[in-house]
Amino acid sequence: MDTQTSGSTDRRILDRIGEMVAAERELRDLLADGRIDPESEHRRLQELEAELDQCWDLLRQRRARADAGDDPDLAAVRSIEEVSRYES
Repeated sequence: MDTQTSGSTDRRILDRIGEMVAAERELRDLLADGRIDPESEHRRLQELEAELDQCWDLLRQRRARADAGDDPDLAAVRSIEEVSRYES
């Protein structure tokens, strides 16, 4: 396992998380400004939150594998349904 490659993959996941958090803020601003309707904002927020949950889950999987001495690149994105079960 190449720790530099692993670190860059983790960085890409964290960058994507940052992009989605920024998108959430933008949606809330659009709603506050009346440029989108509440239903559109809610639907898109739900999509973003599901993808965020998947990203955080993948990052946790990768870190757990690395901590255990396993290859973090063997971690895989889990379905939204599976990830949501872990959160309840």
